[in-house]
Amino acid sequence: MPTTDVLVARGKKLAAGAGALTTAVALGATLLVAAPAQAAPHPRPTPQEQPAPQEQPVPQMESGQDYAYGSVTAARGMNEREYPSTDSSSKGYLRNGGRIYLVCKVRAQSIRGNDLWYLIRGSRRTWIAAKHVANHGNVRYCKDVHRDRAQPNDEYRYAG
Repeated sequence: MPTTDVLVARGKKLAAGAGALTTAVALGATLLVAAPAQAAPHPRPTPQEQPAPQEQPVPQMESGQDYAYGSVTAARGMNEREYPSTDSSSKGYLRNGGRIYLVCKVRAQSIRGNDLWYLIRGSRRTWIAAKHVANHGNVRYCKDVHRDRAQPNDEYRYAG
């Protein structure tokens, strides 16, 4: 089939498609004009005054010690990281002055001379650089925290 015949066939197909499109647009406009009117939306209730949020007390651990927590000291806030490294992807953001509960700490990438990173408590379990956190309470190393959780004679450890 010569090239001109192919182009003519394609032109006819495009013209047929354009005609269908024109029909659809015209039908849509007709349906839009014939659409029934809708009732007015319900009025929104006026907001009630809520009491000011109070400072939440630090929860107690089973042993009677307070959870360690920290306050963000970075002027522009800081990123939460998937792993204790600035190369790791950011999973969240903490504002200056934000209060976070600290699970444990590890030694990893040094940030301006500070090589400690904190694992923070929450559903994401992310890491923050200790350089920009003022911690309150004793933060244990992660190797010590995890050692206390699983003892060598636990059943699940030796399950076969």
